[in-house]
Amino acid sequence: MAMPTHIVAVGGIVENDQGDILLVKTQHDGWVFPGGQVEVGENLSDALIREIEEESGIACVVSQLIGVYSNTCMYKWHDGVTDVPTKLMLDFICRPVGGSLQTSEETSEVSWVQKEKALDLIQSPAIRTRFQAYLDFEGAVTYMDYVTKPDFVIKLERKI
Repeated sequence: MAMPTHIVAVGGIVENDQGDILLVKTQHDGWVFPGGQVEVGENLSDALIREIEEESGIACVVSQLIGVYSNTCMYKWHDGVTDVPTKLMLDFICRPVGGSLQTSEETSEVSWVQKEKALDLIQSPAIRTRFQAYLDFEGAVTYMDYVTKPDFVIKLERKI
């Protein structure tokens, strides 16, 4: 029996003491909150801390789970050849504890943005939806099942 293959990823909405949000600009998705894939043998918190620091230069602590998302479509990567499997993404609120803003191989810009202006920069429908869930967060974790290709469509949304 073949085991299923899914990507497990984490996203971090890092808010500083002034209420600003950490955003990074990527080649393919534009402005997003930082995050990425969990590597083999890595736990979710360590993966998120690593991804945020790699993409932005900011060290942080993970505070609270706010969203669980299933992207249940498969699609071709930006190279047009590689199949991207379904994804499970977990979003967390994070707090910065050090470091300084710096770009990386994955990011061309890094910035603290006023919370109210973040959606003006975020263009990806899935990232906008997940950031809106953060803005609307009142203690219950959001669960969504969506597809991003060929168009972004939310198939299920509920609080858990």
